[in-house]
Amino acid sequence: MLVIYPAIVHVDDDCLWAEFPDLPGCFTQGDTQEELLANAAEAMECFLLGLLEDGEKLPQASAPQNIKLTEPNTYTSLIQSKIDLAKNKKSVKKTLTIPAWLNKRALDANINFSSLLQDALVKELKIV
Repeated sequence: MLVIYPAIVHVDDDCLWAEFPDLPGCFTQGDTQEELLANAAEAMECFLLGLLEDGEKLPQASAPQNIKLTEPNTYTSLIQSKIDLAKNKKSVKKTLTIPAWLNKRALDANINFSSLLQDALVKELKIV
């Protein structure tokens, strides 16, 4: 499941750090911009997985142009991550039945059935 949220990046003398306006309490830092962006994607993923595991819906992402920056040396950046819904959690096996012709077409297209079903369930349950 691909998610994208805006972050406010703060440039300090000794490092960069980021906060997510839509994810209260989600912060990270890095010595370089590359490190900060990688850390921000990981922090966001862990935070969102925690919300989902607690049975909560994911918050709506703010539009970056609506975020008001009040401090100097700050800017917004969009952070994206592909969340693995099965990460660090026990998975359960489900058996299902689909028409043989549909199975063949899906296999020919290299469809990942587990990922597709997870994404469809998230959408159907309006978790995002």
